[in-house]
Parts: sequence; C-alpha cells; structure tokens
Amino acid sequence: MTGRKIHLYDTTLRDGTQGEGISLSVEDKVKIAIRLDKFGIDYIEGGWPGSNPKDMAFFQRIKEIPLQHAKITAFGSTCRPHVAASDDVNLRAILESGVQVASIFGKSWDLHVHEALKTDLEENLRMITDSVRFLKESGLSVLFLAEHFFDGYKANPEYALQVLYAAEKADADWLVLCDTNGGTLPHQMSEIVASVKAACVTKMGIHPHNDCELAVANALAAVQAGVDQVQGTINGIGERCGNVNLISVIPNLQVKLGHTCVSPENLEQLTSVSRYVAEIANIMLPVNQPFVGNSAFAHKGGIHVSAVMKNASTYEHMVPEQIGNRRRILVSELSGQSNLLAKAEELQISFDQEKLLSREVVKRLKEKEYEGYQYEGAEASLTLMILEASGKLDQLFSLETFKVFMEKSTDKAILSEAMVKCNIKGEIVHTVAEGNGPVNALDNALRKALESHFPMLSEMHLTDYKVRVLDESEATAAKVRVLIESAYQGETWSTVGVSANVIEASWEALIDSIRYLLWKNGVTLPEREQTDEFRVGIVNH
Repeated sequence: MTGRKIHLYDTTLRDGTQGEGISLSVEDKVKIAIRLDKFGIDYIEGGWPGSNPKDMAFFQRIKEIPLQHAKITAFGSTCRPHVAASDDVNLRAILESGVQVASIFGKSWDLHVHEALKTDLEENLRMITDSVRFLKESGLSVLFLAEHFFDGYKANPEYALQVLYAAEKADADWLVLCDTNGGTLPHQMSEIVASVKAACVTKMGIHPHNDCELAVANALAAVQAGVDQVQGTINGIGERCGNVNLISVIPNLQVKLGHTCVSPENLEQLTSVSRYVAEIANIMLPVNQPFVGNSAFAHKGGIHVSAVMKNASTYEHMVPEQIGNRRRILVSELSGQSNLLAKAEELQISFDQEKLLSREVVKRLKEKEYEGYQYEGAEASLTLMILEASGKLDQLFSLETFKVFMEKSTDKAILSEAMVKCNIKGEIVHTVAEGNGPVNALDNALRKALESHFPMLSEMHLTDYKVRVLDESEATAAKVRVLIESAYQGETWSTVGVSANVIEASWEALIDSIRYLLWKNGVTLPEREQTDEFRVGIVNH
C-alpha cells in the first residue's frame, strides 16, 4: 500500500515535555506550534488542560494566532470510574480550552483496568463510550488513544478489541493504537495492526514509544499494515527513551515508501525544524542523528570522498538537500588529497593546478592532528588553513603580545585582567580589559582593540567553550584542546586551539573565530600582495 496521505500528529508540547530535562514555557510552546504549523503538521497536541495552569494558558494564547494548516488538539483521559462524562472535571476542561479536536486515552489492557483503575472491565468500556460520545455531542472531533494496546492485545485480544469497538460505537474519528511501554517488535506490530484493521472500520493511527529503539521501525510497519496517522515528537523527545521521532519517520515514509506527509517544499525544512525545536528545548542533537544530524552526510575516508565527488549515490542513500541538510567533507589525519580538494571546491578555491600545494596542506594537516588538533569539529579553523595556503586570506591583524593577570583575596572573587597589544592594519593598538576569567578577559580586551576597525564584532558572541585534556597521564602539565563555537546573525562556526597552556589554546581558537567571521563577511585589505612563496611559508609556519 503506497501513495497514501499519512497524517502527522505531533505531541512534542505534551508527551515530549515528559522527557527528563525538558521544560517549555508557554511562549516556547507557542513558538514551536507556529513552526510546526508552517512545516505542515496536521495535528498539534498542546497539552492536558485539566492537569496544570501552563497548558490551559497555552490553549488561551494559541487562540490569538491564526494557524494555516494544523489543528490544535487537547489531551485528556476518559471519565473516572462511576462518574458520568458530563460531570467529569477533566473532560469539561477540554471543552473550556476552546479546541475543536480532543485526544482522550483509555485503558485497553485488562491488567491496567484491574490494577490501575481499580474497576471492572465493563465499567471501563462504559467510561470509553460515555467519554467519546460526550465530546462528540459537544461538537469536537475525537481521537481515541488505546493505551497499552499491544500489551493488552497480547494478554487478552478479545477485550482489547472490545475497547476499540466501544470507542467506535461512540463515533470516534480515529482509533490510535499505543505501544505505551515501547516493547513491541516490528513483526508483532505488523501482525496485530493487520488483525485490528480487519476488525474495525474507523481510521487508525499509531503511537509508538522507543524503549527498544524500534519506534521508527514500528511506525513504518504500522503504516505498511494500514494505519493512516503517526503520532510522535520532534527529535524523539519524551518520557524514558522517548517517543517515535517524526524527524526520521517523515522522510522514511515520504522519500522511501512514497507516501505523502508534507509538501516537497516543506520537506526541505526538515533539518531546520529539527534544529529549531532542539534550540527552543535547549537540547543538544546527536551529530549522527539520521537524516538531519550534522554528520548524517559527512564523509571522512579518502576512498569515500573520492567516490562521492564522482557520484554522490555511491555513499549517500538520498540527496541531503531534499530534507534541508548538506554534504560535508571532513578533513583529518585519515584524509587524502581528494578530501582536501573537495573541501577547497566547497570554498570555491581551485587546487587542481597546485598539486604540490595541496600535498603540503595535507601534510601540514596530518602533523597538526598528530599534535592534538581536530578539524572535524572545527571547520572554520580548517577553512582558514586552506585559505592561507591558497593566498586568499588577508592578515587583517596580528598579535604583538598579551598578558593576563589574576588576583584572589580571601574576601573577594578572582579578578582577571588582560592586556593585549595588536597590529591592526599597520597600527599598534594597546588595550586592557577585565573579565570573569582569563579567557573572558582576553576576549574583552581583543574586542576592545578590534571593534573600532571591525564593528561587526560587536554582534558576534561565543556560544560554547569546551576544553579536553589530551593526555591524562601528564596531569596538570597535559596538552589541552579547546573548541570554541561562535555565532553571528544566526550563523555558527567552530574553531580549535591546542597547547599545554589552556589560555594559549583558548587564544588560538578565539583568534580563529574572529578571523573566520571577517573572511566570511568579505573584509579584506585594500591591496594584497601574496605570492606562492608566501603561501607555502604560511603552510609551513
């Protein structure tokens, strides 16, 4: 079964926030909802209005924003045992939220009915029918989520189906099968969904969790078995091991299986959507995250790079631009000239006629990585090395000297002060600045010297700073590698420095971050006189 429309139901704002370390403010949730609507998500679950004031505040706030595509959905449970749906506080809160779509869950595993609800099987069926009917008669579309369905079906298939029949009898718009514990295997998923599909007439969805790292496989198996809706979160965040990752589900369904989830134009936003939500949620994405990770289409081995440059399909399963990602050529100690030439081509620098020069750069690169440098995570520093070697990088400023002072008294915090002397376009500039640490003081002093000549530096800021000890056996005398990530007007880049002195390593990475920004923005000297001899001299410097 191919070529169907698969409806996307996003629960990042509710189920996703149950993940450890995830907390979203009302405005965070609004921003994400707007972005998901623009991307083409069909249903956005905003929260459980009966559970906390923040979720109800979101529903009130989102009413003010005209969405183009998505339907905002409120989550809740069936009415309580022996309570009429019309009298249930949580169901009434769903109505008060002002949504047009409700998702309510009910127990489909007899174990939960007896142990969690402390009621009998017939009363559970009454609760489901009464709750769905009440919301339907109130004018809402209703998705019924059969909680723990697969565990329930394995234990008591007759009762699990009765639960679905109860929701179907009350005219539910969707029946959603939940693998709440995340323990179902793909072959079990296919078999059970196919059986349920044959027994029910209502449209079906799937809600898999990732406890066995099979959520994406299970979602695909369920769609292949006939479901028309997938419920998950952006980047797979959620309780325990998370929900199914819609960022992986969407391209698999659309590119690999031929279904339609979003428009081809919106599919190109996939990578930016993933990173946007990660930024709002304040989480770091794995570099090797499938499809959208920074390394998803990165090539390091020389043989791989050589083949990819001839025909990308040799080592890529799809075109990265189709989902908004890009190919990256990594240059490291494993690289050959093909890696370097590919990187140079990316920078629009021709090394084809300069084989000697390219060999010199590869040699220099391998020497630097032997010393402890790592350019895979510091592409800006690598770019500067290639630009210097090709004579395409102006020396806009150079360091004369710097000094760092630190003072500590018993009743005061440590005070750091840095003095920097720079040669900027032939002018010697001497500045002093304080900071909350030696690197911060150096950064402040350097900016103080440079900003009058290069005003854009006032908008550049450091976003991450990492120090790694390269040889623990040397203790405090060990070499360290410093990686600095910088940002300017939404663009980020990373630079590296290595030294036995952490301040010197930090200074090196800091200088590179500034030099890269100036090059990227086309800042050059009025006249440039850089010969081949000069270029090779820089490489060997």
